[in-house]
Amino acid sequence: MSTVLFALGSAMILIGGLCDLFGAIGLLRFPNFFLRLHAATVGTIGGAVVPLFGVSLVALGSDFLGSMRYPIAGASAITAIIVLLVAPAGSHILAYAAHKAKLIKWKKVCDHLEAKKP
Repeated sequence: MSTVLFALGSAMILIGGLCDLFGAIGLLRFPNFFLRLHAATVGTIGGAVVPLFGVSLVALGSDFLGSMRYPIAGASAITAIIVLLVAPAGSHILAYAAHKAKLIKWKKVCDHLEAKKP
């Protein structure tokens, strides 16, 4: 059982590294603020939350940690849940503020909020 937890946790840590890489590429390649904000959120959720859950599984599967494996697993899982709740809210607030500030948009934009103004 501990080998399965360790392998699954290691795979989640690797997936998190790939999400961080894709988020960084998106920050460099995407043309406007809103798309870059999406890439940053993907990097945060995939690159922080998934590896933290992976660390939790690795800690649970590691026998050499002894009784300290439960606090390590719990702390990493609680941190992942907090980041999972806070990161999308922060991205939403940034996108809303940028929209209200009338940020210069990319040319190909369909703004559904602009069409609903009276």
